[in-house]
Amino acid sequence: MKIQVPATTSNLGPGFDSCGLALALYLRIQIGAESAHWEVQHNLGPQIPNDQENLIVKTALTVAGQQPIAPHQLSVMSDIPVQRGLGSSAAAVVGGIELANRLANLNLSIDEKITLATKFEQHPDHVAPAIRGNFVTAAMIDQQVYSVRHLFPDSDFVIYIPREKLAAVKSREVLPTSLDYNQAVAGSAIANVMIAAILNGDLNLAGDMMEHDLLQERYRDNFVPFLKQMRTTAKELGAYGTFISGAGPAIITMCPEEATENIKAALMQKHPTGTVISLSADKDGIQVF
Repeated sequence: MKIQVPATTSNLGPGFDSCGLALALYLRIQIGAESAHWEVQHNLGPQIPNDQENLIVKTALTVAGQQPIAPHQLSVMSDIPVQRGLGSSAAAVVGGIELANRLANLNLSIDEKITLATKFEQHPDHVAPAIRGNFVTAAMIDQQVYSVRHLFPDSDFVIYIPREKLAAVKSREVLPTSLDYNQAVAGSAIANVMIAAILNGDLNLAGDMMEHDLLQERYRDNFVPFLKQMRTTAKELGAYGTFISGAGPAIITMCPEEATENIKAALMQKHPTGTVISLSADKDGIQVF
């Protein structure tokens, strides 16, 4: 049995801690034979545990609770860069929940999976699209997560991945503890227009709103010094909009397919220290084969 979980980007600029999009880049978990103890072979480097301390296994054991799960051999292959704002930890958590769901026969619903995953990740913006696929808006009220999935219009996503990692907790530390009321209202309005534009298929308007966030990007400038320059470069080449992916430091440009290669080439030329890739939206979310 194999579990596949997509990468995700969250916020999309103004949709802070609420909006998320699944991307066609994957974490894959192959469930092998039972074993005397958990063995996790992976391609994520020596800093990631390969035993029961691995986040996938820890999540599965927590979710299973009193339902016993026999240790297994797991083979984990991930194309999702760690600590770049592309949902690597969310994918591991979602994969762990599905691992428990299958091995302990929990029969969890989609909503139950999202609520459980949010308890681990604190916010639903990455985990909800990882589970449901495509574009998802979500909110948590009294420990219950409410989410709505919608098809994202056809678009390419050019992603600049810096060499440097950035822990999400560090990126959140720079955010203010409170906002001016008028700024909060304006930020919410911008997010609302962005969502409406996406649902209406107007990516030019959506991209414009993505670049006018008032809630989080302005406080994270030091972590993404190339954002303004990349935004200008991409716009000149026909992009819809550019935004920080999640907590950063990856930067995503949304663009029509015919502009993708020119934008990739320009970003690689101007910022050769990072990696530039292009992706489409993932439409299916987590899958089990």
